[in-house]
Amino acid sequence: MDYLAGSYDVAVIGGGHAGIEAALAAARLGASVILFSISMDAVGNMPCNPSIGGTAKGHLVREIDALGGEMAKAADATFLQSRMLNRGKGPAVHSLRVQSDRKRYHLYMKHALETQPGLDVKQAEVVEIRTREGRVSAVVTELGAVFEAKTVILATGTFLQGRIYVGEYQAESGPDGLHPATLLSGCLEGLGIPLRRFKTGTPARVDRRSIDFSQLEPQPGEEPITPFSFETDPAGLKNQAVCYMTYTNEATHQVIRENLDRSPLYGGAIQGIGPRYCPSIEDKVVRFPDKPRHQLFVEPMGMDTNEMYLQGMSSSLPEEVQVALYRTIPGFEQLKIIRNAYAIEYDCIDPTCLRASLEFKQVGGLYGAGQFNGTSGYEEAAAQGLIAGINAARQVQGKDPLILDRASSYIGTLIDDLVIKGCNDPYRMMTSRSEYRLLLRQDNADARLTPIGREIGLIGDARWAKFQEKQAQIAQELERVRHVNLAPSPELNHLLEEYGTAPLTTGAKLSELIRRPQLGYALLAPFDPQRPELPGPVWEQVEITLKYEGYIQKQLVQVAQMRKLEGRALPEDLDYAAVGGLRLEAVEKLSRLRPANIGQASRISGVSPADISVLLIWLEQRRG
Repeated sequence: MDYLAGSYDVAVIGGGHAGIEAALAAARLGASVILFSISMDAVGNMPCNPSIGGTAKGHLVREIDALGGEMAKAADATFLQSRMLNRGKGPAVHSLRVQSDRKRYHLYMKHALETQPGLDVKQAEVVEIRTREGRVSAVVTELGAVFEAKTVILATGTFLQGRIYVGEYQAESGPDGLHPATLLSGCLEGLGIPLRRFKTGTPARVDRRSIDFSQLEPQPGEEPITPFSFETDPAGLKNQAVCYMTYTNEATHQVIRENLDRSPLYGGAIQGIGPRYCPSIEDKVVRFPDKPRHQLFVEPMGMDTNEMYLQGMSSSLPEEVQVALYRTIPGFEQLKIIRNAYAIEYDCIDPTCLRASLEFKQVGGLYGAGQFNGTSGYEEAAAQGLIAGINAARQVQGKDPLILDRASSYIGTLIDDLVIKGCNDPYRMMTSRSEYRLLLRQDNADARLTPIGREIGLIGDARWAKFQEKQAQIAQELERVRHVNLAPSPELNHLLEEYGTAPLTTGAKLSELIRRPQLGYALLAPFDPQRPELPGPVWEQVEITLKYEGYIQKQLVQVAQMRKLEGRALPEDLDYAAVGGLRLEAVEKLSRLRPANIGQASRISGVSPADISVLLIWLEQRRG
């Protein structure tokens, strides 16, 4: 028997990384929010790798923080080890990654939800979403509780019709043995939302005591530590654990090849499409038969557990095969598995049915976020959750949605890729996906997005004042180094020759010397006696701005051109078949995807530059 249990502005279904950011953002913007989780003990769970960040993903985490989200703070508060990836390359691809304490991360996020004013949490499975006149009106739990809601955010992760596979064994299940959400999929299909099956997997967790670490390569953390959050003081951060690296070998690969017929991936049991950029170990062996070894990392799950995670070794092979293949690796001869590797298949959507606000086109007030939208990764999920939460709250408050474009952020790139291009396999963010990656560095995420976070109401007064002070320091120091002249001297020329750059014969601006590839701001400090004491992030911005100034200006010209096209709005109800001159493929794609503007239309596969010209002419004629 149904009963009315409450009424809220925003209902969030799912307590994973997307749901957390959505609920917190909406509540912090003044909406009344309820978050549902199948298990409160799984809020903020890390069913795959217990880490945050990585290549391009680290950019997303810093952007979430710059807008006022929580993931970066949680990562700083609970990390075990910190490393900056790609240091040997340019700053555009530097990416922070931390190994997190899985349990502490969960407890941090659970506490953040429980103590947020305006936010209620409830352990329940939502089985139905009700609508009225084309809009969401309520959600219903398995126990018959009806919660009225003006907006609903679906952040179901891998729970929808979840099914796990270990060799010949399969069972309905969510991640980590939690029960799946089995009834909601039917409701969504009844609302006209088409679902599809994706698949992901995870490696085994093994007993630390059964590993011979003397045969593995240590991977210590890096010092000094760069925090994820722009608000975290780095002085209090320290590495607490060591990770290790090792490799598979021919014996490992032979065990896998001999048992491929028992793999549900190759036996046909799994129909879902798996992640292209995070394949299972059996996928790697099959797809790269000439590769003699594959890298894997041994990483701790926490400080108070013996569980270790084998990054790079996800599998769905039978349990006894997993034991056999792991024990072929030096150091793993006596390895004991605590939790088996498994594959999980789940329902998700084609994200092209969403607007750029992440609201469904066919159901008003209904939003999607995270793996439900076809992505992979905690960071991608959190980024979408943040935007969905912001926009759900803003819709309730009668405000326009927040739409981030491709030149503003990796978050904007992620969402634009999803809603315009879609994805045929679980989407993973990479720096190569952005045409503006020199502008979208992780180090300047605050400069790009904190003013937006302030404008929408997620950045408080104290943080805003600190941000403004930093930006003023950067501007002042840039102005100063552009005017400081350095005269030739034996000491300075010796330094220049030592670093392989031409000595001075006449004076030079300090800014010109900083621009030289071999030199840098810190290296020239002894010859700059008037230099003020500045925090590292300030002078880092000064150096990057000077070194890449010419390239940055070129990208800014490209951004201006892109935004000009983004400003040419297309009517949502436009009959593309009636626009003379469009090719049939363009008419089909444009009619299905309904781009909001010319910029979006130009990024649709199958829409040619000639089609864009036709649309521009049509808009001009309409204006006239």
